[in-house]
Order: sequence, then C-alpha cells, then structure tokens
Amino acid sequence: MDHSELRARLAPLPKVELHQHVDGSIPAEVTWELMRKNRLQPVDSLDELRRRLEIQPGEEGSLLAYLDKMHYPLWITQFYENIVRVTEAILTTAAAAGVRTLELRYSPVIHTFAGLTPRQSIRAVLSGMNHAKKRHPEMKLGLIVIAMRQHGPHIAKILARQAIAEAQHLHARTGVVGFDIAGPERGNPPRLFKSAYEIARLGRLGLTAHAGEEGPPDYIWQAIDTLGVTRVGHGCAAVKDKELMRRLARDKVLVECCLSSNAHTGAVKPGERHPIHAFLEAGIPVALCTDNTTVSRTSALEEAVRAAELLGADAVEQIHAGAGEWSFIRPETALPEGFDD
Repeated sequence: MDHSELRARLAPLPKVELHQHVDGSIPAEVTWELMRKNRLQPVDSLDELRRRLEIQPGEEGSLLAYLDKMHYPLWITQFYENIVRVTEAILTTAAAAGVRTLELRYSPVIHTFAGLTPRQSIRAVLSGMNHAKKRHPEMKLGLIVIAMRQHGPHIAKILARQAIAEAQHLHARTGVVGFDIAGPERGNPPRLFKSAYEIARLGRLGLTAHAGEEGPPDYIWQAIDTLGVTRVGHGCAAVKDKELMRRLARDKVLVECCLSSNAHTGAVKPGERHPIHAFLEAGIPVALCTDNTTVSRTSALEEAVRAAELLGADAVEQIHAGAGEWSFIRPETALPEGFDD
C-alpha cells in the first residue's frame, strides 16, 4: 500500500495516544494568535514563527535543540486562560486525527513564572480538557503530571502531592491519572526521584518515566525497579541490554514509542533500525505516540502511517487496539457524575 492508501485505511482507526506533551503540541496558529493578542510575537509572520516552533532540516539529532523549540510557547502559557485555550486546541486537533484515548503530559512548574501556583497550573489544563470533552464526548481523557529532572527531587515530591489533589479517582471530571519525570537525563538518574514516585503510587496514580531516550539502559532498570513504573517513555537504550529486554517482556512493561521524535532528537540515528522492531520481536508491549505534534510536524495519523510503512498496517491496528490496556485512565474509578466534589 502506498502512503495515500495507508492514510485512507488508518484515518478512521480509533487511536490511543499515551505520550503527548502540551508544550510541544500547541498548534502554531494558536501560538501566533495568542502572541499577537498579548503583543509578544518575536517575528513578523506565522511562517517565521513556524520555523521556530517546528524542527527544521539540519536541526535533527540533538535533544537540546529539539527541546528549545518549546521556548516560545512558554511566553503565552503562563496565564490561566491561555493554558485553557491551547489545551482545547490540542484536543481538537487530536480528535481530528482519530485519537479516542488521550493522555496529555504537562509540567506545571514551568507555567508558574507569572504567578500561577502549581495547583492552578494543573487545573488550567484540566479545565481545557473538560471543555473539549463536551465537544468530543467519545474521547477518554487524562492528564499526566511531569516533574522536570533539572528541578530536583524535592520539587518532584511537591508536584506528586499536587497531582494527587487533582487525581481523576477523586473527582467526577477529567483529572490527573499519572506521574512522570522528564527533561535532561544525563546526571539525573531516576533513583533520585524514588520518594516522589512513592507518593504518587500511594495516591493511586499511574507511573511512567522518560528513560533511555538519551540515558543508558541502567536508567530504564532504575525506572522499573526503583520507581515502579509500568510504562517507559521512549526506552530506546533498552535494545543495548538483552536482560533488560527480557525483563520488559516478562513484566509487560509498555514502551511509549515516538518514531518521528526519536529521529529528531537523535535517540535513533539516521539509518538505524528503530527499536520498535526489537520490542515487538521480543514480545514487549508498545504504544505509538506523537510526543510533540508541533515540534515534530506530525499527528497520531501521521505516526500511524509512518509505523505502517515499517511494520505493516495490520500491526499498527493491533498496536492501537491493545495499547488501551496500559492507559492510566480508569473512568470506572472516578466519582460518579453529579457527585459534589
């Protein structure tokens, strides 16, 4: 099947998105609109802004260069109403790509520079998700709160507690369903965040962690054994450790695979076979994820097509059909509608 045939086949497929960041997924048009509204635009046109928001030819291969693309959106996402607006836009775009289960990821602390508290920062995203849910009732939604490694273990513990306060199982609305660490891996081993993860676990949040994107296999071991995760973000380094691959398969630890992003950040070098092949061959569960739709100029549909070109359309359909089992969204544990929370 050619590209257009794959798109036609996979467009109606109900997709499960378990790894998508708010900051790197804000549609460029929305960022431009809010920048102009707040008189913050650093360039004269939307096309110029796109070049600053989206990875460009020649920029691939560096995680830091990739993360730098999220610099400008932070100018506008320091304000509650703007966070609500961009979240709604992200969900609308995801729905158009066929996403039916969506877990957004979000680091509250980096949105508090204008005075929001971490709790208000979390609630702003949840407000946007709940607004969008009214227009897309077919979607299952949840938020994963991220602690940035570079902010240290103490801040991570504070965020874990704040996340629990907005946990889905304590409310009748969309809420926080998981906890994650992200940011520069080198020099920030997962074991340092054990206490934060213990708090999140006791609060009944799902546990995942960015590990093995630029860090060594040992960081994935730590995420599993020390943090207790049931999912790993990226996990590319796992293929370097046969025993780790066996462990992931034995314990059914799902790897959140982001094909385009991994190429853009250098987690997978040009010409290298993507680790998703090895994961599937080893019996390790995987999910197809976008990571950052704007930075990587992609969507859940585009990632499905890209995966189908590597694995076949049947395999992509099977991956999406099974990935929901690893979702942290559990509507049956939420308080019933009408409960006064």
